[in-house]
Amino acid sequence: MSKQSIFRKKTIGNVLSQHEDNHGGLRKILGVRDLTSFGIAAIIGAGIFSTIGRASFDGGPAVSLLFVFVSIACVFTALCYAQFASMVPVSGSAYTYAYVSFGEIFAWIIGWALILEYAVSNMVVAISWSEYFVGMLKGFGISFPDYLTIDYGTAHQAYLALMRGEKLNDTSTIAAQAYQHAPTLVGNIKLLIDLPAGVITLMVTSLVYIGIKESRAASNMLVVLKLLVIGLVIILGTFYIKPENWSPFAPNGAEGVLGGVASVFFAFIGFDSISTTAEECENPQRDLPRAMIYCLIICTILYVLITLVLTGMVNYTELKVDDPLAYVFQKIGFDFIAGVISVSAVVAITSALLVYQMGQPRIWMAMSRDGLLWKKFSEIHPQFKTPSFATIMTGLVVAVPSLFLDMGFFVDLTSVGTFFAFILVCGGILYLDYQGLSKDAKFKVPYINGKYIVGLLFTIAFIFSISQGSFIEQLEEKKLLVVFWLIWLLISVMAWKYNFSLLPVLGILTNLYLMTELGVSNWAIFFIWLLIGLAIYFTYGYRHSKLANK
Repeated sequence: MSKQSIFRKKTIGNVLSQHEDNHGGLRKILGVRDLTSFGIAAIIGAGIFSTIGRASFDGGPAVSLLFVFVSIACVFTALCYAQFASMVPVSGSAYTYAYVSFGEIFAWIIGWALILEYAVSNMVVAISWSEYFVGMLKGFGISFPDYLTIDYGTAHQAYLALMRGEKLNDTSTIAAQAYQHAPTLVGNIKLLIDLPAGVITLMVTSLVYIGIKESRAASNMLVVLKLLVIGLVIILGTFYIKPENWSPFAPNGAEGVLGGVASVFFAFIGFDSISTTAEECENPQRDLPRAMIYCLIICTILYVLITLVLTGMVNYTELKVDDPLAYVFQKIGFDFIAGVISVSAVVAITSALLVYQMGQPRIWMAMSRDGLLWKKFSEIHPQFKTPSFATIMTGLVVAVPSLFLDMGFFVDLTSVGTFFAFILVCGGILYLDYQGLSKDAKFKVPYINGKYIVGLLFTIAFIFSISQGSFIEQLEEKKLLVVFWLIWLLISVMAWKYNFSLLPVLGILTNLYLMTELGVSNWAIFFIWLLIGLAIYFTYGYRHSKLANK
């Protein structure tokens, strides 16, 4: 392929030889236990301590099934990640895998999408941490200025609703009061920022900057604490479950359950961050695949149990709060346990922040090494052996927006790029199989011939959807469903022709379907982000790419 093509590819040999040529690299100290701990730290963060409440409010107890469905989609994807990690054990995650499979332009798009994923995910985590931290201080009788714990938009909207005479819930009332209490700056602009969110981001960034060894120790300790708290919630909460709260199980039907897909999927995306630490693993080809599967299994079980306990303790309609675990115990009069949860959440959510702050600079580092970003991003600190400049930039990129924007905006935004990355990773395995390269993998996605199965599943699903009587209405309501069905039909034909492996195909289809459940605003913001990224690529990355200048 021409060196001038935007589809120029790296070979696996290129990637490995480039890795060997990088002197003064990262420290190799991570084992399978550390990697599993990082995965649990990332997955069980703001998802279980915060967004799980919003998802339960939308879908009721049946959201537990959505966690299972999304986890299955993630397992299919994780198996594909694991095979790539065993073949290309370097930093870069899906960015590097796309470079090998589909070429530079797709690698850039995925790398750019991952930057958005990690940054946005950490903004959500930071804001959730802030809410628990402020709640913890209140529990100790310490008052923190309310106008320094909330974003301007949320407070202003609540204040306007109050002025219109609308009835506000407790959360909105507090937001409106914060707006009233806030000092006025220039003109009528009020000082409203989420200061704790910004401060904790910078503190965690400092730890990540110092080194992987220190980050590993902190993560392992925080994960143990997190699992103890979750175990306490499940065991103690079981005694206060009222089965009548589980009826109806899906009060808003399938639409209500799937309405929480952004929140639920956000809760799972952390497993792919493990692959960004490949160059710091002692044995990445063996340990990365194991860690990805272990952490997904553990976290799925915990998510399902927590959802059933929460929706069993109180009615699902009460769970639209930012601290659902603490809330349900306050509701039954266990203020001490609620306080323990709040204190523990402040510590435990920090571990998720830590892992994402580790992942993003390593993506930037990988892109910089390939010449697609400025050289500064690939600098390794001579003493700490971390990507120093990229880590500092990550801290700023996350800390500043978390001061000013609300959690709901970020939760919806994170999923589009992640789904896209997951689809390309699954498609990459099909490409490697077709090229005969999978034979060299130390870990392989279990092969099940999808020659007939993919088409059969398409036929069954299509007939079932039509038989429900609302097929056309669904297509009109969700335009992306048309794309989903067309791609499934195309994959069915290709599976019959090329004997595609079934599990990567199921990974593509489940992630693609989940994408159709996201709103128009998600897609609009993602495409704006994508256009910005393509502008950077064609003005800098395309001309400075190492593949173009060999």
